[in-house]
Amino acid sequence: MLSTGQKKDLAQFVRDYETGNIPADVPCTTLFRGQYFIPLQANQPLTEIREGALYFCLEQRLVTVRDQIIPLTVKEFEIFALLILNPKRVFTYEMLLELVWHEDYSYYSRKAINNHISNLRKKLRIAPDLPEYVKSVYGVGYKFEV
Repeated sequence: MLSTGQKKDLAQFVRDYETGNIPADVPCTTLFRGQYFIPLQANQPLTEIREGALYFCLEQRLVTVRDQIIPLTVKEFEIFALLILNPKRVFTYEMLLELVWHEDYSYYSRKAINNHISNLRKKLRIAPDLPEYVKSVYGVGYKFEV
């Protein structure tokens, strides 16, 4: 799980990214920590989350359920990463469009998000006894919760 500090750093990073406050010359091999960019070190821990049979690793872009690799599209992974890194937080359709697609929400329909979420749920639920990891909040959006 992410520490409180890591969650705050992630939220600040998303806010800075959305407002364009991240310098364009920052190399891809950097991690955001507060207001500083620190080069990745080989010994730095990965952002990993384990919830029962589910394993998520942000840096490896890896999701497994019961040790079975779940192949996700880019958008499915980005949606799932946003949800799992912010457990129990509800993301509206508009927030998902802004944070994942980086587009004005008037351009896309809710159906596009619903389709990605539906595909994501099918892929994650490899057995009927597994929980629904992505929960709907009726008329509002989605959240990650076990």
